[in-house]
Order: sequence, then C-alpha cells, then structure tokens
Amino acid sequence: MTEEGRQHSFPHPLTLLVLCVAVAAVLTWLLPAGQFARHLDPATGRDVVVAGSYHAVARAPVGPFGMLMAIPKGIVAGADIIMLVFIMGGAFTVVDRAGALRGAFEALVRALGRREVLIVPVAALFFASGGVLFNMGEEIIAMIPVLVLVVTRLGFDPLVAVAMSTGAAVVGGAFSPMNPFQVLIAQQLAQLPLLSGAAFRSAFLALALFAWVGLTMRYAVRTRAPARTAAALNGNAADLVSVTAPAANGGAADIVSVTAHLPAAERARPRDLVIVSLVFVTFALYVYGALRLEWGYNELGAIFFLLGILAGRIGRLGLDGTARAYVEGFRDMALASMLIGIARGIYVVLDEGRIIDTIVQGLFQPLGHLPAAVAALAMLPVHTLLHVPVSSVSGQAALTMPILVPLADLLHISRQVTVLAYQYAAGLGDMIVPTAGALMAVLAAGGIRYDRWLRFVLPLWAVLMGIGALAVITAVAIGLQ
Repeated sequence: MTEEGRQHSFPHPLTLLVLCVAVAAVLTWLLPAGQFARHLDPATGRDVVVAGSYHAVARAPVGPFGMLMAIPKGIVAGADIIMLVFIMGGAFTVVDRAGALRGAFEALVRALGRREVLIVPVAALFFASGGVLFNMGEEIIAMIPVLVLVVTRLGFDPLVAVAMSTGAAVVGGAFSPMNPFQVLIAQQLAQLPLLSGAAFRSAFLALALFAWVGLTMRYAVRTRAPARTAAALNGNAADLVSVTAPAANGGAADIVSVTAHLPAAERARPRDLVIVSLVFVTFALYVYGALRLEWGYNELGAIFFLLGILAGRIGRLGLDGTARAYVEGFRDMALASMLIGIARGIYVVLDEGRIIDTIVQGLFQPLGHLPAAVAALAMLPVHTLLHVPVSSVSGQAALTMPILVPLADLLHISRQVTVLAYQYAAGLGDMIVPTAGALMAVLAAGGIRYDRWLRFVLPLWAVLMGIGALAVITAVAIGLQ
C-alpha cells in the first residue's frame, strides 16, 4: 500500500479516541466489577488504595448512552487543561502576530548558520528541563505550530518539532530525579525520603537524554530535504512553499499556507526581543509558582493571558488586533483541546463501569509469583499496559504504589526499585499511548498522524525502555534504597 493509502486508512485522532471510548464501554460488560478500599493520604492529599482490599462489587456496565455521556463528562473533567490550551494558543498567536516569533526565527537562522541541526539539542534541553521540573506536557501544545514552522523552514521533517519538544519533555519527566507530579508523589506513597536516589536517577537521565537527542538529530539529518535547506538559508519564502508540502508526508498542508506569508530575512526588532523575553519570564514565573507556591493550570492560564495582552500592547496590535489574534488562536486550538477531553472520557467509562481496579488487580497479581529480579523487570511492561486506561502519571502512582510496595517488601525488592519501574514505564508511556490526551493534541496541532508518529517513535521508545530496564537491574544489583 502506498504512503498516501496508509494515511487515509488510519483513523483520524478524533475517530481513534471515540473508538477507544467505545472499547472501554464494551470492557465494562466483559470484565468483572471490583474495587479496592481507599483512604486519604495526608502526605499527598490523594485518595490511595488499600493493599489487599480488592473485592467484587455490583456490576455497572456502561451502555451506549452512558458511553456518549462520558465524552462531555471527560471534557468537563479536563476543563482546566482545556482552558489552558485555549489561552496559551491565543497568547502565542498574539506573540506571532506582533512579529516577535518571525524576528526571533530569522535571528536564530542567522546564528546557526549552516549548523541548523543544533536547534535539536538546544530546544530538547529546554523542554526536557520543563519535564524534569514540573512534568511539562500540555503547556507545549500551543507552541507546536510555531516549532513545526521553524524546523520546516530549516529543512527538517515536522516530526522533529514534536520529538525535540514533547518527546524531550517526556524523557525529562520520566527520568527526572525531582518531578513533583511523578517521582515525588510515588516516593511519598512508598514512604521514601523525598529526592532519595537523585544522583542515581540523574545519571540515567543524562544517558536517556543523550540517546534521545542523538537519535532525533540522526533522524533530522537523514530526512532533511536539501532544497528546503537552501530556501531557509536564503530567506526566500516563495521557494519554501514549493518544497515544504511533500517532505511532511501529508502533515504540513497548513504549514505551507503559513510559511507563504513569512517575510524574507526579517530582522528582530528591539520590541521583538522584549516580547520573546516575556515568554521566557512567563515560563520561569510558572516554574517558580509550581515548585514553591503550588500553582496549577489556572495560575498558568492567568499569567499567559497577561502575556498575550502585554505582547499585543508592545507589538502595537491595539486592543482589537489583540482580541482578533486571541480568537484566531482559540480557533486553531479547538481540535487539540477537545481531544484532551475525549481522552479523559475513556477513564470516565472505565471508572463508572467499576473495572479500573479489576484491571490493576489482574495486571499486578501475577507478579507475586515471580522471582524478585524478574518481578522488578516485569513491572515495566505492566506499568506500560496500565498507562493505556490510566493516562495520568500521578493517578497511576496513587493507584499502584500502595499495592506494589507491600508486594515489593514480600519479594525483598527495594521500594526505590519499585518507584523506578513505575516512573520509567508510566512516564515513557506518554509518548506512545493513544489515550494520552496531550500527545494526541500535540500531533493534531502539528498536523502529524498518530500512525506516522508511532513509526518514528517506537524504536526510540524501545531504546529508552532498555535504558530504564538497565537502571532497574543496576538498582537491584547495588541494593539502591
């Protein structure tokens, strides 16, 4: 089958997620209902399961109308994230309409000269830092169209934009020694000192990032189109239009129309530098707020809304021009935002059907019959499978750590090893599972089909999982506590 035929045969992301909701509803009729007892954990403020408390409950299969109801319920459940994506999309559109991004892009091209591939490690380290510090994910969605435009003008495949942003952030979050929404929650639930094993995790974080950046750069160089490279260096927008579309394999139709309007060799103006600096200040402010002030999506949305207003003012768009840019950004982010809500609908169905705990029990109970070292490694694929129905890494920690910690104690497996297996597998799951709303939204925003992303990312994911397995084996061997 031709590439074009494969693209048309694979379902649209919206279709794929609705099908996942339907499959979840079918499972509520096939699997027995069951639940763990739960209690409020004072350290994390989350409801966590009580190990050994799984019991059968009355069946609650989800019918066709219940399945349909799960979609708006999922959208409501994800309202804070959806709101953030809309606001950030509007803010970045204002920044773009002010000319700041175009000027900064031209400055970047001139600074890189003929070493354009260096954009990969520079961007990857920035986004990986976000993953390490605060599990950066949904915050990237609104930036993807701009990043795709940048890499396309430099002659690279649009997939590179997703790999050096979302991919790098996932790697940073999965291997982080201090991710508050993943490793720190898991350590609290496992009753381990916070930040314990940080040096060990940092060593494997460096190895994982080296592998991810190196493989992404290799792909970028191998798939680069020389015709596009020359056009980017010459700043000739007309040439870019003619050479962008075929290289994106059907994913850059919108990029062509955007690229056609870019001015040639536009230089950064002082106000452009001020606006771009404000973008970085906004992110820095949120990192501080998230780590010190317990900020969440609402606070991030508020400061990005302010960023858009300031960018419009400094960029001389006027109130009406700023408002129109916001509306355009809202429109462009509509599909990506709705995908996040529909992905939440999958969990709504499984939860209302009372089979989430049944799935957890079925996946982890067999581990108790395995040798200790084998059980430690087996936690990796089991956590990956569980990440399909439970796409929240923090939710997965609250669901599994109380079950796995007593099991690890019985098998004489270090609790730190248990946390490692969880964080690597669950974290890296965010780059492959279709129920990860942020991933599907990023791909939609970048015009990249999910099947095409999988063909690119699965070999890289396998390498990273190998690094995670090496870390688990090493931790067992040295008795990491």
